[in-house]
Amino acid sequence: MTALITPFNNGAVDYDALAALADWQIQFGISGLVACGTTGEAPTLAWDERLKIIRTCVKASRGRVPVIAGTGTNSTELTIAHTLAAQSCCADAALVVTPYYNKPSQDGIVRHFEAIAGRVDLPIIVYNVPSRTGIDLSLGTLARLAQIPSIIGLKDATGEVRRVGEMRRAFEDRFILLSGHDASSHAFNLSGGDGTISVTANVLPHVFAALHDACRKHDWSTANYIQQRLMRVYKAFDLDTNPGPIKYALKYRRGMNDEMRLPLVPVSAETADRIRIALDRLGDPGSDVPCDPADAIFGADERPIEKAPQPLNWRI
Repeated sequence: MTALITPFNNGAVDYDALAALADWQIQFGISGLVACGTTGEAPTLAWDERLKIIRTCVKASRGRVPVIAGTGTNSTELTIAHTLAAQSCCADAALVVTPYYNKPSQDGIVRHFEAIAGRVDLPIIVYNVPSRTGIDLSLGTLARLAQIPSIIGLKDATGEVRRVGEMRRAFEDRFILLSGHDASSHAFNLSGGDGTISVTANVLPHVFAALHDACRKHDWSTANYIQQRLMRVYKAFDLDTNPGPIKYALKYRRGMNDEMRLPLVPVSAETADRIRIALDRLGDPGSDVPCDPADAIFGADERPIEKAPQPLNWRI
């Protein structure tokens, strides 16, 4: 699934550009859209902008893939309001980050999610990203969250692949386990994960679709090859705060506006150079890299695919 950027034009959300991006993502193999998340600069979005972004993605999807709305804040009441609004906009699920800045206890985290689930009839994916929130989820807390039926999954952005095995042993198939860290996503999924909510997929949807198809088939050779080819891109994207690098990549590859909202600003000229080089070299591994059947994935031969509607059927 793709953690979509929010395109801006002269300070306003560019809904036409968002709709086109969402449709392109689906055509090139992505199996879910995540709107109004960290990559979508959610903290800078006004209430009406959030609602229109979700509606735009739902309309662009036309039922082909589920739309997950980022609704989490560090206020329980405001998160409930955002999640109810996402439900009214026909989102298929809510991505709810653990409360940031105020750093609640593990008990406070559980009570936060209990309150949301008690007021909203929408499947919830818990988002654990300690680097942004300042708090981490313990296995004990996850065990308590497992008692809430509407919590269907976990997006883990820690980059700690060992957690996949720990969570699988502790909870078996109770949660859908999604990586939120692109650079370790293939290891996460080859270790028992169910997918990824990806930033890089914004600009390379067909590559990420192929990567996760290989993971689902347990084709370690192809998955590892694709991942190794992507490492230079990951390193370039890590040079600045998300979503600056991915917005520049979309400007370079697809002519989109790389405008951001303060306090975030576009990437520096040096970082832009590094991103261009990484993307250009992605399609040309060089003579020192052995040929591989997966090379075709990185070429210019990108063909859209027809996608039949895929209703949300995640296990609960």
